[in-house]
Amino acid sequence: MGAMREIGLEGHIIDSMVLTKVFDKIMDMDGEFEILDFRIGKHKTEHSYARLMVTGEDDAHLDRILSELHRLGARLPETEDAVLEKAPADKVIPKGFYSTTNHPTYVRNNGKWLSVEAIGMDCLITIDENRAICKPLSHVRKGDLIVIGQGGVRVTPPERPRERSIFEFMGNAISSERPSETLIRQIANEIIDVKKKCGKIAVVVGPAIVHTGAAGALADMIKKCYVNVLLAGNALAVHDIEYNLYGTSLGMDIERAEPVSGGHKHHIYAISEVMRAGSIRAAVEKGIITGGIMYECIKKDMPFVLAGSIRDDGPLPDVITDVMVAQDKMRAAIKDVDLVLMMATMLHSIAIGNRLPSYVKTIFIDINPATVTKIMDRGTAQAMGIVTDVGTFLPMLVEELDNLENM
Repeated sequence: MGAMREIGLEGHIIDSMVLTKVFDKIMDMDGEFEILDFRIGKHKTEHSYARLMVTGEDDAHLDRILSELHRLGARLPETEDAVLEKAPADKVIPKGFYSTTNHPTYVRNNGKWLSVEAIGMDCLITIDENRAICKPLSHVRKGDLIVIGQGGVRVTPPERPRERSIFEFMGNAISSERPSETLIRQIANEIIDVKKKCGKIAVVVGPAIVHTGAAGALADMIKKCYVNVLLAGNALAVHDIEYNLYGTSLGMDIERAEPVSGGHKHHIYAISEVMRAGSIRAAVEKGIITGGIMYECIKKDMPFVLAGSIRDDGPLPDVITDVMVAQDKMRAAIKDVDLVLMMATMLHSIAIGNRLPSYVKTIFIDINPATVTKIMDRGTAQAMGIVTDVGTFLPMLVEELDNLENM
């Protein structure tokens, strides 16, 4: 072992398991460490501090270890400015660029620490005068100043919440229990708390919301202003409208749980009716669509983003078929959100999760444990997962919201 470097860790690094993760990562990567200084916070709100000497086989090995530790919040003791290089062409970046996490990040430039704006996962950082901006590759333009390496960059991973909430004891956990009244009440309390603070709540949903009979519950949440933005795909809107027009979802009578003769055509008819009207809004205004999720979005003038996919029928005229445009619309829609409910959609949940800062409270609900685990493993830190049927979860949540509001 020949290459050595000091690192520092500060914060609630013990109960948030940051220190343990750092030790594990060093050993997993065949490195070594020595604790040079360790001070433990004596009170709930007091930070702890650790200073370690990390050793690698050579400089290249040590750099790989430090790169991983940096993403966990480790800081180099020196305070140099970040290294910047110009992008040689549009969507082309210099080698060694800094790849972002979704944690709050700061960049040192001209002796000042700049908070990185619009932080998200797997992007890069550009410096524009006195601003540090997180950009996806598709937004890079020739001449942009790109941050290179980890020097002059600080990351602050989320810690265990200090306040009492459902995230204090279930953060980063997956519950496979049925949605008990206690769990539902705690989630409802989080929603009402955000609403009282004039915060922003987003829902990311798939068509199973309609298939399981929970569309009415979600529509009710939108009507009662528990939701501020909806993100979904073509299928959610199509089957929601199909249900309103024909009482079916994918040709199935939801109430009787049996197929309807000729029902396999209903979703195509639904798309056609909206096409004839010109848009979902026009179909609502003309009295074609009289209820449901999309109806309430229009009536409340609530923003929604419908992102298309290769398998879409139609799609509806409101669906964004250009993937890069859809990504930009999603980023704008989730700006400054405080709480996100992701229900019964793996594709859209992962897409939104990658674009959310790690401090945004996030709840995943899906009946498939593998889906919940995969989404949690993508790196959304301040999150919890619930393995259950959304058809059971949503109506119970709305009932509890009503109970709390009427107390």
